[in-house]
Amino acid sequence: MKQVFVLILLLTSITAVAQADSSFIKRIPADTSKSQMNMDAVYSRPFLQAGKIPVSIGGYVEANSSYFATDGVTEGLSFQLPRMTVFISSSIKKRIKFLSEIEFEEGGKEINIEFASMDITLHPLANLRGGIIMNPIGAFNQNHDGPKWEFVSRPIASTTIIPATWSNVGFGMYGKYASNNWVWAYETYATNGFDDRIINNSENRTWLPASKENNERFEESFNGVPLVTAKTAIKHRKIAEIGLSWMGGVYNKFREDGLDLDRKRRVDLFAIDANTTVKATGTYITGEWVWAFIDVPGSFSQQFGDKQQGGFIDIVQPVLKRKMFGWENATLNVAVRVEHADYNVGQFTETGGRLFDHTYAITPANSFRPSQQTVIRANYRYQWEKDILGNPDSRTAGIQIGFSTYF
Repeated sequence: MKQVFVLILLLTSITAVAQADSSFIKRIPADTSKSQMNMDAVYSRPFLQAGKIPVSIGGYVEANSSYFATDGVTEGLSFQLPRMTVFISSSIKKRIKFLSEIEFEEGGKEINIEFASMDITLHPLANLRGGIIMNPIGAFNQNHDGPKWEFVSRPIASTTIIPATWSNVGFGMYGKYASNNWVWAYETYATNGFDDRIINNSENRTWLPASKENNERFEESFNGVPLVTAKTAIKHRKIAEIGLSWMGGVYNKFREDGLDLDRKRRVDLFAIDANTTVKATGTYITGEWVWAFIDVPGSFSQQFGDKQQGGFIDIVQPVLKRKMFGWENATLNVAVRVEHADYNVGQFTETGGRLFDHTYAITPANSFRPSQQTVIRANYRYQWEKDILGNPDSRTAGIQIGFSTYF
């Protein structure tokens, strides 16, 4: 709580000075150049800088209300503030910079450092990064800020197969090369990794997000074997960006005090992501698909899947862009998201019948953007889930209304 108090005091002090002298604060806009890629999302945010102080501050907040019913049963209307995130960045010296991302979840119930790294620029193709790193698996894990999306809920597969905002302590390299309309980029990192919570958890299924509960991963590796993450992406400025990524490592404790306990058991994820804008209509399309392979011990039941897969596709169509309610270049959008997550791909050993345990969802949406930094959104979400045995679907439907904005 002391750190929270200091952070609030810092923000309050800068705001007070800004009120006394409006020229003291200047806004550093997000970089919207066509060479920007998903890997640049961590720095492609609006910041505020106070005078000549070499520290910039920014952040975003999300708030919403929801009303859901599952198989006709509802708990009524609820209001949520799922997260508020604060960014603090600094240019330490020429070609050396630092950025941190601190997230307050569920009204301050949890406080997490999602990103805190120092970057050293040696060459456009060779840059060093170390600290708490956002593992670049897929695109959403890096590019997850609420104001960038027309949907209240985060994608299912990007939060339950890929653990959303999955970050670890480690180091690595990244780089980018541009020529005419083409941009190519890569990232590769070695970090601390998963632990055996992915199969020993309260969900009673293979559940990779359970490892996020292990805060000790920021202090030491669970088994001494690094988790390796690598991504490459290529973009044509007028067509699309496509990314391929892999993340893999040993998740179990196979040795303790020199005594072998088990063989090394791996978890590997592969993802493909893509995004494009149809120039003629302004339609924005983005999507991601992930495959996960987990070496589950034979002593576990088939309820614990050794293969998982899922993904989503978003289609966002601007229908009106003009001055509205006094805001210049305000935009009204319609959108839809279709998504799927299968937590147990395969067949029963005994019968050869299909294993189920999957979820589908479709979410039509309307959104209004007074500016690109703020979105007011209304979603209708319809979701159906099937258990491992293939019993009749459990169906959930509901309305979500809320906003998200950078500040």
